[in-house]
Amino acid sequence: MPVLNIVVLNPLADRHLAALQAVDPDITITVADESSALEKMSTCHILVTWGWLETRPLYQAAPHLEWIHALSAGVERLIFPEIQAADILLTNSKGIHGIPVAEHVLALMLAFNRGLPVSIRQQEVKQWQRMPTSELHDQTIAIVGLGSIGREIAKKAKALSMKVLASKQEITTELFVDKLYPADNDSLLEMLGQADFVVIALPLTEHTHNLIGLPHFAAMKPSAYFFNIARGNIVNEADLIAALQQQLIQGAGLDVFTTEPLPADNPLWDMPNVIITPHMASLSPAYLDRAVKLFADNLTRFVQGRDMINLVDKIKGY
Repeated sequence: MPVLNIVVLNPLADRHLAALQAVDPDITITVADESSALEKMSTCHILVTWGWLETRPLYQAAPHLEWIHALSAGVERLIFPEIQAADILLTNSKGIHGIPVAEHVLALMLAFNRGLPVSIRQQEVKQWQRMPTSELHDQTIAIVGLGSIGREIAKKAKALSMKVLASKQEITTELFVDKLYPADNDSLLEMLGQADFVVIALPLTEHTHNLIGLPHFAAMKPSAYFFNIARGNIVNEADLIAALQQQLIQGAGLDVFTTEPLPADNPLWDMPNVIITPHMASLSPAYLDRAVKLFADNLTRFVQGRDMINLVDKIKGY
């Protein structure tokens, strides 16, 4: 095999470079940013990037490209007709996000249950007033999409004695799920109607775009909370805003949006029953260490001609 040239569109620490170089001392690793990457692509064999970065110009400038790896789980900007028709491998970093995202979801649930959004606002005006609170114990969480992130959420929710419902394409035996639903719309509506908390944990594909709309919010309890830690475009944002305004649901914790950054004139900003975080649910000091470890494992498999992990179906989009 000729010397492999790897272009990485993210800064790497010395320990990360050392881990990759240990796979094969002869590989060449070039760290670039979006503006400088194009000039590096003529000799690139492997591109390491993020799923939301525009990749088509880089692909068109890379005649020797064999493999694209996403440091993210989502690969929505890495799939286009030319890639789908080519033999180029596409992998992602699925499996490394579960711990921080699950903790983020728990933080949102606990914040609403213990009245923290109201308490924080009262603190700002020095107001001493108790508000109703609740417990997660014995409440029901519905997880829409039971991949690696959904399973970690289920595991942590079950540890808090919650009832766990989930939906996924294939019905399997799941250790931390009390009831698993198929992914059809009727089953989804049935599941949503039982939940105190609903979490979207799906990949964004052509089939999940605008999957959640007003009928789904109408099926939920008026006391339920809705969380999206996946991708903004899975949810019809106008319908979500309407559901909150019409009090079809109690509140929402939102980490992702149709447009990011969230525009200043978006009504979600001013809703007291909404917690907004800036697409940070998966952030962790350990993120890049986990991502590089996964990529180094796959790089070893690639060099040795072995089966690779986290191969993305370029037609399905995940």
